[in-house]
Amino acid sequence: MLIAEDLLLLVFDDTEGKPVSGVHNLEYSLAGALLIELAMLGRVDVTPESDDGKAGRLAVRDDSPAGHGVLDGALATLSTMEGRKPKDAIGPLTGKGLSERLLAGLAERGILRREEGRILKLFPVTRWPAEDSRDEERTRAELDRVLVHGEDPGERTGALIALLTGMGVVTRVVESDDPGLVERRAKEIAEGNWAGEAMRKAVEEMTAAVMVALFVPTILTTPNT
Repeated sequence: MLIAEDLLLLVFDDTEGKPVSGVHNLEYSLAGALLIELAMLGRVDVTPESDDGKAGRLAVRDDSPAGHGVLDGALATLSTMEGRKPKDAIGPLTGKGLSERLLAGLAERGILRREEGRILKLFPVTRWPAEDSRDEERTRAELDRVLVHGEDPGERTGALIALLTGMGVVTRVVESDDPGLVERRAKEIAEGNWAGEAMRKAVEEMTAAVMVALFVPTILTTPNT
């Protein structure tokens, strides 16, 4: 499972087959998840101060196939963007229908079910209800272990929590008698050192780029009060 796939399963209603209320900037979040995953796999990095050229720029370290079509497509896109800032890659990584491609892949593996229908018998709509919830249940159990019971996250769980925090949906995903505690714990993890030392700088840069990409559209679409 990709981090992006875990994210999709968490924010999609298992019965309705569509995002739960309050989910915004989903495509940006999924693109960010791909970027972070490729950094964790050592496929992409950010240039340090010691590199020739400017620090904090994208560098592809390994462009061999990663074994997942969507991830390989993201790697190909990043190969054309070396020398750019990580935040510049978020938009291009969304491509055409990133969420649809990930959802279709989950359906092909029997995790989701594709249902075609129409709204008011006129407008076509595709829903993706759960078919096999075992992966999602494992992810939710891990989030509960970390955010409710206070245990330390692994790198993938830390990345997922950072993305959920950026989207503002942690308490919609993790049920608790004390949602305030869950939200504070998630924020601490999102801002903390959850990545291993070897990849910390790269993942921190990637996560920061995702947060910028999520934050700016929120500002632009928030009505004046």
